[in-house]
Amino acid sequence: MGRRAAVPHPGVRHDAPPAPVVHVVGHHVPLRSDTTFHFVDADPATVLEQAREAAGGKDVRLGGGATVVREFLDADLVDTLHVAVAPVEIGAGSRLWDSPDELDDRFHHDVVPSPSGVTHHVFWHR
Repeated sequence: MGRRAAVPHPGVRHDAPPAPVVHVVGHHVPLRSDTTFHFVDADPATVLEQAREAAGGKDVRLGGGATVVREFLDADLVDTLHVAVAPVEIGAGSRLWDSPDELDDRFHHDVVPSPSGVTHHVFWHR
């Protein structure tokens, strides 16, 4: 997979363990009682290093909101990225980007529309 994390892309891997080890950046509430959570207050590179060690050579996936994903993107620690954009505005919040084209200098970029109106942006590192 490389030295970077991968933001999940649906259907790519079906061999994920049923009870993953999760490294959480910040202070979030665990949603699964059968999952081992490690709350980490560190820079993205340190979090990725810890997660890669815990994964034992398997892929590391990054999930989170725009702020967390942006931190890993800015640190150049993402290999692949899948973002589903729904055509709704739900109020205030952090934006991942003003335009997905902002990432085109570092990533190949495919745009896949769906009948539901959701647009899938799939990026992979150049």
